[in-house]
Amino acid sequence: MESGSWRPPFSTGKIVGNYGLLKLYLEVAREKGRRDLVDKALISEDDVDMLRRLSASPGATAEDFVNALEERFVERVDPEVASEALARAGINVDGDTARRMIARILAGWLVEMGEEMKLYRLRRSWEN
Repeated sequence: MESGSWRPPFSTGKIVGNYGLLKLYLEVAREKGRRDLVDKALISEDDVDMLRRLSASPGATAEDFVNALEERFVERVDPEVASEALARAGINVDGDTARRMIARILAGWLVEMGEEMKLYRLRRSWEN
């Protein structure tokens, strides 16, 4: 997939290795005239504020952040659009699975953004 090298602003690739599925999701949403879905997929100041609160937890890892933030994003992802986007990439899953996959990418992007904003240094659970 040619969209594999695309990355959104303030992403680093440390959590999300390939943003191609997010790019496809945004493309499908635009094709369907669903600007609202594109807007919901963008990181907001409220999202960054939540990340700041999460990052105040001592000992929290990147995985902890992603898991918590995935729940925040899942309701903002349309299951039909997500399913169609993933199908274009050859991934055939139900709408709920598709929306969780896109939500996880959004959560990873926010966690990467937090490090870029110098909120913390990413630490994974297997690091000391």
